[in-house]
Amino acid sequence: MDERVGGPAVTGDRLGFDLITMGRIGADLYPLTTGVPLAEADTFGRFLGGSPANVAVAAARLGRRTAVVTRTGADPFGGYLRTELRRLGVDDRWVSEVRGLPTPLTFCEIFPPDRFPLYFYRVPKAPDLEIEAEELDLEAVRAARVFWMTGTGLSEEPSRSATLAALEARARARTTVFDLDWRPMLWREKPEAHYARALALATVAVGNQEECEIATGVSEPYAAARALLAAGVELAVVKRGPDGVLAVHRDGTVVDVPPVPVEVVNGLGAGDAFGGALCHGLLAGWDLERTVRFANAAGAIVATRLACSTAMPFPDEVEEVLGRAGGV
Repeated sequence: MDERVGGPAVTGDRLGFDLITMGRIGADLYPLTTGVPLAEADTFGRFLGGSPANVAVAAARLGRRTAVVTRTGADPFGGYLRTELRRLGVDDRWVSEVRGLPTPLTFCEIFPPDRFPLYFYRVPKAPDLEIEAEELDLEAVRAARVFWMTGTGLSEEPSRSATLAALEARARARTTVFDLDWRPMLWREKPEAHYARALALATVAVGNQEECEIATGVSEPYAAARALLAAGVELAVVKRGPDGVLAVHRDGTVVDVPPVPVEVVNGLGAGDAFGGALCHGLLAGWDLERTVRFANAAGAIVATRLACSTAMPFPDEVEEVLGRAGGV
C-alpha cells in the first residue's frame, strides 16, 4: 500500500489557491467486507466524504493547493473531518461549525461491479446547507484559479444563495466548475430552474447522463453536451460509466475517451477523483484530450479501491495506468 498521505503544505496565504471547492462534507462509513448488506455488516471503515471535499483531496494529491468551503456539526465527527482534511493536504480555514446540527454520516453497501447503494443521514438538516453568503471570503473565491460547486449546494437555503453569490463573484472569470451532482433524496423541490441559473454563471459543467438530463432535459450524451453549452458553459463533460467520457468545448473540440478497463471494487469516489484530476489538467493548460484521459485514469484507479478520499491517486500512479492503457 502507498504510504504517502497529503498534498502541498497548508500555508497562510488565502489568495493563492489553485482550487477552492464548496458544499457537501460528511463521514463515510463503509463495510470492510464487500458484498455484505448493511444489516449483516459488523466492521466499518471511517473516511472523509462528500464530493467537494473529495475533489479537493484528489487535486491536493496531484500537487495542487486546495481548500474547501463547508460546515460541520460541533461534534466529534466534525473534528475528525477537519483533522482529516488537513492530513490529506486540504486547507480547512473555511470549514466552520453549526451548533445543534449533527455532522452528516453516509453509509454504503458495496456490491461490485456496479451496485453501490448510498444511505444519507443528513437530518434534521446538514450543516453544509447552512453556509451563509455573508460568511464567504469572496475575494479568495474570486482569486482561486478554479472554483468548484455542486448541485447539492443549490438544494436548500441558505446554501443556495451562498453558492449563487460565489458564482456571481466569480463573474465567469477563470475556471468555474458546476458539478451537477444530482442526489434526488436531498431535494424537496424541482431543481431545473436552480440548475439553469448556476449553468449561466459557470464555465465548465460535469455530470453523468442522469445528471445531464436533470440539468438539460436530454440524456443522449452529444445532445446533452450541446444543451449544456447552450445553457452557458464553455466546456461540457458527460461521464458515461462503462462507455467512457465525452467532452465538448464551445470552440468545436470534441473528445470521446474510452473507459480504462479495471476490476471494480467500489465505484463511489471515482467521479470525485475524475473531478480533481480534471481540475489538475485544466490548471496545467493541457489540451482537452490529455486532460480527460488523465482524469479518466484517476477515476479508474479509485474504482479499484475500497475508500474514496484516502484512495485518491498520486501523479505517478495515474501516469502508470495511462502508460499501460496507451494513453496520452
